[in-house]
Amino acid sequence: MSAEELTPSEAARWAARGGLLLPADRHAAIAATANHIHSVVAVLRELNLGDTPPAPAYRASQERRDATV
Repeated sequence: MSAEELTPSEAARWAARGGLLLPADRHAAIAATANHIHSVVAVLRELNLGDTPPAPAYRASQERRDATV
């Protein structure tokens, strides 16, 4: 387990800090889920999106229709 991974006891502590009391048998599952989400977000942060505009800037009606079938 890496130093960045959330442990079950830390998951319980953070949940309690947020006002959510978790049953003891859920601590490990919550920690595993949080660690998985963190790993997915870490991969997304590594993507180079370059000059990709934000989604609200996309207008389907302005798209060029020059493709051939």
